Amino acid sequence: MKMVKWLDNQLRRLEEFILSLSIITITVMVAGNAISRNFAGRSWAFAEEISQLALFMATFMGISYVARKGRHISMSAIFDNVPFKLRKTLALLIPFITGVIMLVFAYYSYGYVQSVIDANRVTSALRLPYYLMIMWAPIGFVLGAMQFFRNFWVNVKNKDVYLAAERKDYDKEEDIEQSGSI
Repeated sequence: MKMVKWLDNQLRRLEEFILSLSIITITVMVAGNAISRNFAGRSWAFAEEISQLALFMATFMGISYVARKGRHISMSAIFDNVPFKLRKTLALLIPFITGVIMLVFAYYSYGYVQSVIDANRVTSALRLPYYLMIMWAPIGFVLGAMQFFRNFWVNVKNKDVYLAAERKDYDKEEDIEQSGSI
């Protein structure tokens, strides 16, 4: 169990690093290109491709990270206003079904990455293999599926409702107030 927690912690740190790096890269490329275009009269030919790569990284690695933190888009208007038993049932069904859908997306996106590799597509400015851009989709979907299955398992093991392994759902106003003061 210690090894699983250690691996999970390392994965979390890797996700945070990749997300931070990609956001910083997007910022530098967009701002740097704008400054270069306005002051030097030249655009960076590579800025769009590097920004696109960073955007793919942030988008697909973000799936796992937000699922881990319980910060993903949810139907909380419905979820928060149903009785506890139904909320618990939904807390079991939603992450399980979402995890299955993520694996289906991973399967199809992996097939697409393979087809791009087979076609030897490259980017126009840097001539990078295009699969380096899109390989983040199957990786992100698999990692996201793992987090949603983890959220499912946390709800199986515990009596309370959890939005994520690290985030318990609140069903009373005083619970919300107490969590804000911690």
